[in-house]
Amino acid sequence: MGNLSIVTIVIIVANVLISYKGFNDYNFFDTYKFHVGGIKRGEKFRMFSSGFLHVDTQHLLFNMLTLYFFADIVIQDLGTLSFLFVYIGSLLLGSLLSLYFHKDEYHYSAVGASGAVTGILYSAILLRPEMSLYMFFVPIPIPAYVFGIGYLLYSIYGMKNKVGNIGHDAHFGGAIGGYLITLFLATWLFKTNLLMIGLLAIPIVLLFVLKRMNKI
Repeated sequence: MGNLSIVTIVIIVANVLISYKGFNDYNFFDTYKFHVGGIKRGEKFRMFSSGFLHVDTQHLLFNMLTLYFFADIVIQDLGTLSFLFVYIGSLLLGSLLSLYFHKDEYHYSAVGASGAVTGILYSAILLRPEMSLYMFFVPIPIPAYVFGIGYLLYSIYGMKNKVGNIGHDAHFGGAIGGYLITLFLATWLFKTNLLMIGLLAIPIVLLFVLKRMNKI
């Protein structure tokens, strides 16, 4: 069993155990979920602990499967410690962006590893933009960079129109984390994948332009 398997399994096991504790113990869930009011009271740990809680088994399974499929790429290209840096950094940036967008909504709450997992996904896309991804119900492969840009544009749409009970801002924050941290760790990408770096930056810039214009 390689380092990747150990690290991935530890993260998955932590998510499963903590999530199932939350499924069966509402007080535990309520204490450690992302909650704007709680964070403003000084409970900053919620910005980290919420990333290991999930709403239900389906939510947990989707996040852990995504992590399983893309963790390998990041570990192979960056190493185990850098993988953890991307995972934790993306989790926290996802929480920070959620707090930024919902800072005036005292009762806003959220849970899930989506920010961290989306950061790993975006790190993998940045490292291997030539790879193809398959989506549910779409039988043809989609270039990774096309998926990345499209996903962030959809997240902007979701944030603007409050689509579904989904933390689009946490996903977007996680993607920004994966993007920025990977570029910090893998500076060679500026020589090998400069065009892709620029393309993947477009929806990130667009988000903050729209926010500044009060369109979101």
